Amino acid sequence: MNPRPPRQNSTAELEAFDRACERLAGFDPGISFEWVDGFLASLAAAPRLAPPEEWLPALCGDAFERAYADPEDHARGLQALQARLKVLCDQLDPEALIDAPDWLRLDPLIGEVTDEDRRLMTEEDGVSAEDAAAVQTGGLWAEGFFDGVEAFPALWAEPADGDAEELFKQAFDQIAALLMPPDSDEWKAHVASHYPKGEPTRDDLLAEACMAVQDLRLFWVDFAPKPETRRVEPTPGRNDPCPCGSGKKYKKCHGAAVV
Repeated sequence: MNPRPPRQNSTAELEAFDRACERLAGFDPGISFEWVDGFLASLAAAPRLAPPEEWLPALCGDAFERAYADPEDHARGLQALQARLKVLCDQLDPEALIDAPDWLRLDPLIGEVTDEDRRLMTEEDGVSAEDAAAVQTGGLWAEGFFDGVEAFPALWAEPADGDAEELFKQAFDQIAALLMPPDSDEWKAHVASHYPKGEPTRDDLLAEACMAVQDLRLFWVDFAPKPETRRVEPTPGRNDPCPCGSGKKYKKCHGAAVV
């Protein structure tokens, strides 16, 4: 049986997503479609999907409320972000990943950074040549992914098991490679560790990063954080002393309200 193909956003959905990101960027210049997509991918890869009331302020602080003050406008803006998140969740669906573990399903929204882009950064934006050289294709997406992970530390707690911890670390290393400046010491160490046959292309790095995100989604199938056990105290008998310390019998005190 052929594995189920991943969903893709429609052109209209992508345009609405891009407009929403541009609007948010007007209130927070650090927001971009690529960064937001990386952040949403971290939500989709987590062991539990956080609700919008948790991830929306983590994503953009008060920028969303400022950009979308009108209730109907607010709903449309949120819908644009949720439509993208829904597709990312489908692309990272654990059952589909298990059926085809070697199939690259995740399709991130990443814009290519060219030498011309870096030249404009230095000449028009005043960015130093060194900083411009460090800007690489996929870097903003990876930055958004890690920002999303840091926003929900309880969900992304590192496993205590040694083998699991190593798998966890390797996956993050592959995503972090998108942020490494070329010819830096950390880049050279990464290449030596993961690519003994030669330096990878940028497309290789992007593919490996996406596979690493898929691995992280599958990782939680076996190593999902366990919910905290809720301790429930036994209910005292009706003639027992009330646990509040009043000296009265339970039935004459707090137990009187129990039906």
